[in-house]
Amino acid sequence: MSRMYETIYIVQPDLGDEEIKALSTKVQDVIASMNGDFKRLEDWGTRKLAYPINKNPRGRYFYLRFDADAPLIAELERRLRLDDKVIRYQSVKLEQEVVVPAAAPAKSAEEGTEEVAAATEAPAETTTTVEE
Repeated sequence: MSRMYETIYIVQPDLGDEEIKALSTKVQDVIASMNGDFKRLEDWGTRKLAYPINKNPRGRYFYLRFDADAPLIAELERRLRLDDKVIRYQSVKLEQEVVVPAAAPAKSAEEGTEEVAAATEAPAETTTTVEE
């Protein structure tokens, strides 16, 4: 029986489009090869990290949603761990179907609190959904 999972992984912010596309293809291939059901992949864009990782103050976030079983999660995380382009990842099992809000746009330091509240309600322009 497969369960719903989501994985968020952070890659180095200076990767080119070809490298990102290759990584996304590799992730989808792992899911397909182990009979997982790929749902969506979203690019949440480059954001400031809470603390520098490998001397990088920023990272590019990706959201992955799929149905799978435990061995697939182990293999996916193993592949992400071995890839030098990926600086962090986390997989979470979902209890039921959830609607994922689009990533909030990055906020500048000059914005007031009213503008920040309005900005978090607007969908991010960098969100892309990949369907098979």
